[in-house]
Amino acid sequence: MSAGDPIPVSIPAAGRTPEIRTAGANWYAAYTNARHEKSVARQLEERSINCFLPLYRSWHRWADRRKQVELALFPGYVFVHIDPRERLRVLQLPGVVRLVSFNGIPAPLPEIDIEGLRNGLEQGIYAQPHPYLRAGHRVRVIRGPLAGARGILVRKKDKLRFVISIDVLMRSVAVELNAEDIVATD
Repeated sequence: MSAGDPIPVSIPAAGRTPEIRTAGANWYAAYTNARHEKSVARQLEERSINCFLPLYRSWHRWADRRKQVELALFPGYVFVHIDPRERLRVLQLPGVVRLVSFNGIPAPLPEIDIEGLRNGLEQGIYAQPHPYLRAGHRVRVIRGPLAGARGILVRKKDKLRFVISIDVLMRSVAVELNAEDIVATD
């Protein structure tokens, strides 16, 4: 890994909002004001709303110094696990613009994708933002922390990258995987 490569951030279990599973609750994407993701996540945790803000570390260089910073893997979004009838609790928070919706109805995200990403980051997988992809080989992870997740396979030099695309957000995240951990789904 070179000095400019992002480093995955493991989300410690102690920092997670306690998982409260309720009937009808799904994962939704809360769209935030620019660079307000951490503030929104902190407010959600203070209000005991189950949320997930995937982060990664990257080195940034300014004229006078270099520093490692934590950035949102999906800039402008925080994931919330709520019953859609509770969306007002999220929308009232400063920094939250709206829930990603279609025809005025909040669009639920696939739980397997969010939980797979969450588990993978907790176990220290290497992840970084990736341009959203529609073309390529569709694959499914069969073992490891992302088991069950579906995405697109990409090659970068001699390594395999698995790209998880959140279609509702039109955003993607790339993680490195071994070839034996994936199978084609096409």
